[in-house]
Amino acid sequence: MARRVVVTGIGVISPVGVGIESTFDALVAGRSGIRAIQTFDASTFDSPFGGEVPKYAMGDYVPKSYRKATKVMARDIELATVAAYLAVHDARLRTKCIVERGEAPAPADVDSTRFGANIGAGLICADLVELSGALATAAENRDAAPLERRFSFARWGSEGMTNLTPLWLLKFLPNMLACHVTIVHDCQAPSNTITCGEASSHLAIGEAYRTIERGAADLCICGGAEDKVNPMSMMRHVLNNRLTKERGLDPETACRPFDRDRSGSVASQGAGLLILEELERAKSRGARIYAEVVGFGSSCSVQAWDHPQPDGRAQCLALEKAIRQARLQPDDIQCVAPLGCGTVEHDAAEAAAIHGALGSKGSEVFVLANKGALGNNGAGSGAIDIAIALEAMRRGVLPPSRNTDQVDPACDLNVVRGDPRDARVDVVASMAHAQFGGQAAALVFKRYSD
Repeated sequence: MARRVVVTGIGVISPVGVGIESTFDALVAGRSGIRAIQTFDASTFDSPFGGEVPKYAMGDYVPKSYRKATKVMARDIELATVAAYLAVHDARLRTKCIVERGEAPAPADVDSTRFGANIGAGLICADLVELSGALATAAENRDAAPLERRFSFARWGSEGMTNLTPLWLLKFLPNMLACHVTIVHDCQAPSNTITCGEASSHLAIGEAYRTIERGAADLCICGGAEDKVNPMSMMRHVLNNRLTKERGLDPETACRPFDRDRSGSVASQGAGLLILEELERAKSRGARIYAEVVGFGSSCSVQAWDHPQPDGRAQCLALEKAIRQARLQPDDIQCVAPLGCGTVEHDAAEAAAIHGALGSKGSEVFVLANKGALGNNGAGSGAIDIAIALEAMRRGVLPPSRNTDQVDPACDLNVVRGDPRDARVDVVASMAHAQFGGQAAALVFKRYSD
């Protein structure tokens, strides 16, 4: 018999707050985290704004003995480490990190050999200032004008790399998110890194769910993190028509999920990590249970790698699989937390998927769309959406979607907008798909009951 799996901890860092409570409160209050970018000069972009997280100090989230290691953390790794601490702290677990920080008495109450990690990550962009000096020395014709210089792989190996710290690469490998988190909290059970764009978090949580279900672990920290407020990442998305190109927009109203006048997404930073735990273990320690994970499904589009299928077939299949595994009917789904990134074609495909999987219920079910206030941070966005949905389930309040003023009739969704909605929700489905690559995944959560 498959073991039951529940969510006992949530860690979120987003453009509107550090922690799930501050993030949720900001959304309920209608606040936005989108503003002019501060980390670099973005004035040449059509949309020089994004969702940057509040300032934080890494020393507050790792043991004192580990602070030196934070010097080789890219922003993505930092975000994952912060969210991991918040999730563990929220779950009231005494991991190695919590004990070494003096926040709980020794020994740790977690069997590290049964504590796993599955974390979604993006393709971390290198720091241009740090990289430019090394690239300059790798040119064949250094005296030529910058745009006329030719890159030499031979010189890169013999001279360029010598201008970088020996540990430089360790800042930018996607698996380093899970690496640092597992070291800090001493997770020795199965660990995995998933890099499938916006679907990464859902796939990571789904893998963690299956790991516990089949008995390979008792706990898993899972979700995702990414920093898309980076000149290279933003340029890639501009060239592929993902970011809004409307100049002169008010940053706070730029991203409009499922709105009739939506024009594109907005880049952001963030991380969301959950603690999944085997039910009997959670009950034995008196853990607070947010919800039970009851279904997971995944699929992949056969469309071109950079465009969704107009009918949302991959997303629809993933959602249908998740509902079927949960042993529920489409009519049982009360709330959906989709990607809702604000691009014309992706929102339309996602809406089609919701209608395809839920049938007539598709236009009635509550839809939570958070990207208008938070932007799209890629690999971390799905877990943040799930965290918000689970907090909404706990509080009985649905936060409104910012900037969805007029729902696109072609989408025909019941997007929560205007004022927060008081509602008891017992079953939530969340879905996401990669904007590049076609991967799709969905999860179903149910209010816990014996």
